[in-house]
Amino acid sequence: MRCTMGKVTGFLEIEREQPVRREVEERLHDWNEIYEPFPEEKQREQGARCMDCGVPFCHTGCPVNNLIPDWNDLAYNGRWEAAIRRLHATNNFPEFTGRICPAPCEASCVLGINLPAVSIKLIERSIVERAWEEGWIHPEPPEQNTGKRVAVVGSGPSGLAAAQQLRRAGHSVTVYEKNDRIGGLLRYGIPNFKLEKHVIDRRIQQMRAEGVTFLTNACVGGNVPVEALTGHYDAILLCGGSEDPRNLNIPGRELKGIHFAMEFLPQQNRRNEGDAIDSATAIHAAGKHVLIIGGGDTGADCLGTSLRQGPKSVHQFEIMPKPPEQRAASTPWPMWPLQLRTESSHEEGGIREWSVNSIKFIGDENGHVKQMQAMRVGPPPKFESIPGSEFILDVDLVLLAMGFLGPVRGGMIEQLGLALDQRGNVATTDFQTSVENIFAAGDMRRGQSLVVWAIAEGRKAAAAVDHYLAAQAEPLPQLHHARA
Repeated sequence: MRCTMGKVTGFLEIEREQPVRREVEERLHDWNEIYEPFPEEKQREQGARCMDCGVPFCHTGCPVNNLIPDWNDLAYNGRWEAAIRRLHATNNFPEFTGRICPAPCEASCVLGINLPAVSIKLIERSIVERAWEEGWIHPEPPEQNTGKRVAVVGSGPSGLAAAQQLRRAGHSVTVYEKNDRIGGLLRYGIPNFKLEKHVIDRRIQQMRAEGVTFLTNACVGGNVPVEALTGHYDAILLCGGSEDPRNLNIPGRELKGIHFAMEFLPQQNRRNEGDAIDSATAIHAAGKHVLIIGGGDTGADCLGTSLRQGPKSVHQFEIMPKPPEQRAASTPWPMWPLQLRTESSHEEGGIREWSVNSIKFIGDENGHVKQMQAMRVGPPPKFESIPGSEFILDVDLVLLAMGFLGPVRGGMIEQLGLALDQRGNVATTDFQTSVENIFAAGDMRRGQSLVVWAIAEGRKAAAAVDHYLAAQAEPLPQLHHARA
């Protein structure tokens, strides 16, 4: 048990520091991750800022329950191999969370009460990248097989975490992915400048070596009948995500040039993979006046992607009022703070508009969007229109990034006859659905959320499936698949 931090006065002597972002003019001309290297000495110094707080509230903020003070201390003392063991004890993929998690752990850091919080996310990434460089991360196949077979549907962060946990428990695991590459949201939803895809590929290679089978272009409920799974697997775990986008049903929505964010973002990721995009369906911001509706992470991803494609202009609308620069009094520590967040994409360009309600799309003679009619509004919950505040914005391309309503209900969910909860997500009890041997996890079960929550869900669901299988009789007859 950890008794005290390696440098008790570190938080008093060392200021919070983060890696420097590459110059905007440089990074707008490539799709590489945006941060400069951060020296090991500085990484260790940031670990030294973790104070001996007694009750580490960072644990309450972290959905995977990372042992944060422990590996902060190990990083400070240069015990990197021990640090990665402690990190992997709770998180299968710290290189994902170390890049794209908004770090709720930092929001609940005790030091953050009156000083800048510990750079937890930075240290997490530093530990795992050092481990990859040193060769400390390797396949961990089970010592023996249980003979039980599990199908995992979806290869996003929840599906991958569950698949790795279940395989390491000795079960035969097959992952079904509807797309042509493994990774789900990580692969086709998150831009390369936030997560380069080789980071995913090296984990997939590890999991293949552990014995996980991956099947691509395999849409369960589509080209793969659900009966192919229900008749041959001892348990099925659904990790299909929350993919039903929130629409904007206002006049002119039928015009050409208006697209959901998840129609736009995957295309650029495919281009970066070397794929050709059909010109008839291509969505590109080059030379256009772009409007992004939605101010969250997905909207920021659309912004950064659009700016790299060379638009004439980019505006981003958000119906909510502009948050305060510092933590709002309504969200005191250790709550997740209401405050203005400036992502790297916001540094790169574009105009953010707050308290704006979209009224009507206006089209040209060819049925293509050319303008947006909008209006300023008051605060929630009424969002009352402000008289005389209407304005018109020239637009050629509109990207809807207003979140997701839940999983797609047709296809797999409908065919399996699964019950839904009041929010339209798959209803579960201890991750088990209304059908006995079918489980669900991640956004499909809890709704649109963070990658770190998806990993936590996958791990917990894997434990529930493992417990269920331990109580079952002999496995079903063998089903053979070719590896993807």
